[in-house]
Amino acid sequence: MNLGRAIVIARANLLRLFRDRLGLFFILVLPMIIIFVTGLQFGGGFESRVGLLAGDTGMLGTDLAERLDERWQVERYETEDALRDAVERGRVAVGIVVPDRYDERVLAGETVSVGYLAASSNEAIGRRRIVDAMVAEQAAAVRAARFAAAEIGGQAADHLEPATSLQASLPGLEVEVVAVGDSLFPEELRGFALGAQSQLVLFVFLTSLTGATQLILSRQLGVSRRMLATPTTVGTILFGEALGRFAVALFQAVFIVAATALMFGVVWGDPLGATVLVLTFSLVAAGVAMLIGAVANNAEQAGSIGVFAGLGVGAIGGSMIPPEIFPEPMGTISWLTPHRWALDGFRELIAGGDLVAIAPQLGVLLGLAVVVLALATWRLRVALTR
Repeated sequence: MNLGRAIVIARANLLRLFRDRLGLFFILVLPMIIIFVTGLQFGGGFESRVGLLAGDTGMLGTDLAERLDERWQVERYETEDALRDAVERGRVAVGIVVPDRYDERVLAGETVSVGYLAASSNEAIGRRRIVDAMVAEQAAAVRAARFAAAEIGGQAADHLEPATSLQASLPGLEVEVVAVGDSLFPEELRGFALGAQSQLVLFVFLTSLTGATQLILSRQLGVSRRMLATPTTVGTILFGEALGRFAVALFQAVFIVAATALMFGVVWGDPLGATVLVLTFSLVAAGVAMLIGAVANNAEQAGSIGVFAGLGVGAIGGSMIPPEIFPEPMGTISWLTPHRWALDGFRELIAGGDLVAIAPQLGVLLGLAVVVLALATWRLRVALTR
């Protein structure tokens, strides 16, 4: 076997990948979009902004603005139209309008409304309750200041600051939140990490399987036979094709790991363990792709099998729905897929495990890779030499 020629064959597979712009979208861009959306769904730490319109509002308006600043990321606007437009376009989650002369009008006993602009959503409802509580707390201080003015004399504005200071010193209710039972997802797995792990195993496997069409095209176009007419052995061709499939899978896996770490701060755990796990799963994906390319009769059939098998096995293995929420017997069946073993390995690493801790998962994946690569090599050898 000529290693140099095998590397040339693998290099040709990678060049073919980079020349396919549509393929690059599905390999590089689409996984990141899904990871982003999944991360938001499972609490990716994305903090949407709050818009605030507050002009000449006085001490109470300034105090309300400071409270909002402490709670959320606040962006200030000059006009209500601009704030409304920002809410409608989704640049801010909600908009809060503190009317002019807020202090003066409230202390004079006038009913003043604090504007709240938001689309209908659970987030908007939750934030409104917090804003209502802030305004209610200010209203309590205003009532105390007006009462003091009525009993002691003077203007309510003179008693507002002492009333506010006294309110802050009064004992309040303490709410203690206690988590009962075990969380379905560990703290380390929340946010973008969950989507990053699942989409890595899903797309690496799916891309490899759909790429099996290249093996069919190489045979149909006579590329493989022309290589055999040169001093290139069957073993070199087989190794080069396997290396090419492995290189494509590994390229996509490394990209997802690096991109999610840089863009979303995903922690993949022990570097050595994560590297070996990615390499092993890429071997499995390359072996299955080789097997499909060896048994399929044409490129259309290989593509159909690749998409169906990639999505189907990915769904069963927990790449689309977290396997932790699978009911039985689906939870047990999922262990028949390489995806579940890979995901379990990543779960172990992100929880603090190392290479030794994921040895069982690596053993299963490596054994599966050896089996499918052996079958694919045998079947492809038959197809090339008949």
